[in-house]
Formats: sequence, C-alpha cells, structure tokens
Amino acid sequence: MSLQTRLRPWHAVLVAVFLVGTGLSLFRAGDYAFADWFEAVVSGLLALLVFQFTVGNLWGYAVEYYNAGGEWTDPVFLAPFAVATLVGIAVGVWSESLATAAWGAFWVFVVAAGVVAAGAWFVVGYRRPDA
Repeated sequence: MSLQTRLRPWHAVLVAVFLVGTGLSLFRAGDYAFADWFEAVVSGLLALLVFQFTVGNLWGYAVEYYNAGGEWTDPVFLAPFAVATLVGIAVGVWSESLATAAWGAFWVFVVAAGVVAAGAWFVVGYRRPDA
C-alpha cells in the first residue's frame, strides 16, 4: 500500500498544526540558532499533542454520543459545551487570564462530558432489546 493511499486529510491538518506551532516559536525567538530550532520543533510537537488530544477527545465524545443513538443537536449533547463556555467566560472575567479561562473551561467540559457519557452508557445499557 502506497503512502498516498494511507494519508488522510486529518494528517494534513496535523502537519499544519505542527508547522504553525514551530513557526510561531521561531518567530517569537527572533533568532535561528540551533537551540532556537530545537525549541521550536519541541513547541510544534507540543502544539500538535495538545491539538490532537483536545480535538480527538471532542470528536470521540461526539461519535460515541451519536453511536449511542443521540443526535448532535440534542440539548444533553450540547450541555457540556454550554457549561464549559459559561465557566470559561466566568473564570476569564475573574482571573483576567485567557489561559486560565481555557484551562478551566477544558476541565469543566471533561467532567460534564464524562457525566453525559456515563448517563448515555447507562441508558443504552439498560434499554430493552426490543425497544
């Protein structure tokens, strides 16, 4: 199987995230010494890791909810996004830090999505087979 048939558009997105993370790090450094390149590559890999973890988990949450019989427009599915957004705004106003707001919103989303996922798993697990 050739490499062209194994690559997907997702891989192009991952390469783009890596290049943007690396480029931004180099731009901030302002110098192009070996140490700066090394740090930029590590920063690009970290950006890639954070992106893949975050987007991958969001996609996994959406797919699992849909596979359990839900729709992506269900209020129950959208609740973790709404709660995380509200908490992120509140934390951002309180702390005046975008990073703190994003971190708080992320963890609130994780907990809320976990509650929704456990609830969906419970409902699907105890649904009558003929229902």
